[in-house]
Amino acid sequence: MADLRSEFVGIKSPNPFWLASAPPTDKEYNVRRAFEAGWGGVVWKTLGIDPAVVNVNGPRYGAIYGADRRLLGLNNIELITDRPLALNLQEIKTVKRDYPDRAMVVSLMVPCEEEPWKYILPLVEETGADGVELNFGCPHGMSERGMGAAVGQVPEYIEMVTRWVKASTRMPVIVKLTPNIADIRKPAEAAQRGGADAVSLINTINSITSVDLDLFAPEPTIDGKGAHGGYCGPAVKPIALNMVAEIARDPGLANMPISGIGGVTTWRDAAEFIALGAGNVQVCTAAMTYGFKIVQEMISGLSEYMDEKGMTSVDQLVRKAVPNVTDWNQLNLNYIAKAKINQDLCISCGRCFAACEDTSHQAIAMDEDRVFSVLDDECVACNLCVNVCPVEDCITMEAMAPGATDPRTGKAVEPHYANWTTHPNNPAATAAE
Repeated sequence: MADLRSEFVGIKSPNPFWLASAPPTDKEYNVRRAFEAGWGGVVWKTLGIDPAVVNVNGPRYGAIYGADRRLLGLNNIELITDRPLALNLQEIKTVKRDYPDRAMVVSLMVPCEEEPWKYILPLVEETGADGVELNFGCPHGMSERGMGAAVGQVPEYIEMVTRWVKASTRMPVIVKLTPNIADIRKPAEAAQRGGADAVSLINTINSITSVDLDLFAPEPTIDGKGAHGGYCGPAVKPIALNMVAEIARDPGLANMPISGIGGVTTWRDAAEFIALGAGNVQVCTAAMTYGFKIVQEMISGLSEYMDEKGMTSVDQLVRKAVPNVTDWNQLNLNYIAKAKINQDLCISCGRCFAACEDTSHQAIAMDEDRVFSVLDDECVACNLCVNVCPVEDCITMEAMAPGATDPRTGKAVEPHYANWTTHPNNPAATAAE
């Protein structure tokens, strides 16, 4: 039986599933229910020292739905906790006392000055919390006050604040990164220089999900006005996976522990994050959508998967996929695959034909009986047909023998030239030869 026990930067938990800093971790009642449901840890909703933090008393969330009204993305304009600091600290202490085997990390956001950090850190330590997470990612409300993403978008600030915190606490320090930046490695490097024990990512993506076309205001709408907010949920998972992988495969960041966040809804999502470099995962939107007990499916699913793979601990899965993440110009251009249609599964809907016909490849034929077949000479293996087909495994991609020629030209695939200097059409390159 796979052992799901986790140790992340010295913080132990019975499994690698933590609740992220968010509304579900806002108070003692919620966190107790989460621990009873089976969550391995929580990151308590972000604490601050500004008593002027007041959340809106109107709609806080905007949503993006799939065709079946399944929630794909959630935009929120909620700020950090608006509950008294002393009350939060007392509740953290009580819960940690009653659940000593669960991870208790406290998210923090205070002004970008050293004294506020020196003030709040001893208060958090006194609760018995296992660590702190520095919220450098929130893109709305607090960033306008010089906190959150306003810090996370400036590597120098990240390094500076992380140094302050490391100098003022014995607790492990996790730096939460904003995705609203061009290169996620830069803030990760800054956190590393500042002495961070780990990074967590991604925080929410700056967004407006929709516009009310009667009020002509962004949604959610508060008294006729709307604001940008933070986007999360299943829709952000591809962005989060890429950013986690970018850090994990960077040689200079190879030893930086990562807590993966962003659209984790199933055990499979969690396994993908872990395989790309995360030591554990944090979950928010899935718990808000389906309730705390969703963790039970995650636990059983990951355990069964690891049993099938012969893995006895989560550590054996961490970074398993990282060696296979590469840059485009390192891909094997001599590899050729072709689409194959399983006629027994085909329902003759014609989606594959329409997509291929109108996406310039024209590699799928339709006969008078609406039987669809692949024209190998035209198929470029883009796999769009696989993605649009409504029947799972009806269309598959099958690899051809190694070294096969392109059937359209009868020639081996031409090499990709990464730059003009080595390109054969460059007269200078030809002259050099």
